[in-house]
Amino acid sequence: MKVGFIGLGAMGRPMAANLQRAGHDIQAHDLRRIEGFANWKESAADAARGCEVLFTSLPGPKEVLDTKRKIESALPSGATWFDLSTNSPEVVRRLQRELHAIIGDQPYYVGPIGAGTVAKLAHNLASFAVQAALAEVFTLGVKAGVEPLALFRALRQGATGRKRTFDRLAEKFLPGDYEPASFALRLAHKDVSLAVELAQRQGVPLKVGKIALDELTEAMNRGWGERDCRVAMTLQEERAGVSVRVPPEDLSAALKE
Repeated sequence: MKVGFIGLGAMGRPMAANLQRAGHDIQAHDLRRIEGFANWKESAADAARGCEVLFTSLPGPKEVLDTKRKIESALPSGATWFDLSTNSPEVVRRLQRELHAIIGDQPYYVGPIGAGTVAKLAHNLASFAVQAALAEVFTLGVKAGVEPLALFRALRQGATGRKRTFDRLAEKFLPGDYEPASFALRLAHKDVSLAVELAQRQGVPLKVGKIALDELTEAMNRGWGERDCRVAMTLQEERAGVSVRVPPEDLSAALKE
């Protein structure tokens, strides 16, 4: 890995040396030339240029801000900068705000190392599972005689389309409260049964739709017909051996973000 290291004082020099001994290509820079680094750079910008990871170990806040100005045009897109300096909290927060403003408008803490990757995979699975379901919905609707644009408008302006999908999880599933029902399971089972029957008559295969019907049927067989239709989601919790619950007050706060 190509690593930039700026600031080779009492702390920086041994850390940079350890990285070099570990086999990394160290682009080293300090105000004075330090022996022992094969890839010496005469400026902070040169040390940052082309590196995948940059470390700075500087005397204080002023030097950190000065170095930031020198490296910001040289540091490659996607590189990671670790500041190891004994820095001012105000300067750290300022740099953090600037970076967050570039990355996105709603950064937040997900959990310990690895949690962000899990959340991203879950997010992408949800996205593409919905994509697969929508492909079935549109092919069924169009083959059954509805114009694509008319179907798009109906879905977009319907009860599901008008409400943010994930906000609806806060109504029943996440708090685990399925009574009273907003829409009874027996009614959902009836509706999906009719849609699957229509697909069979039209010769439209429904992989996702059939799974949805199977879930609702299993929930009906549990005697849950008068409970909210989202009670069927608890079947997956049982199979996975996990309970997905969030206190209502925490959900209310999250919905305001």
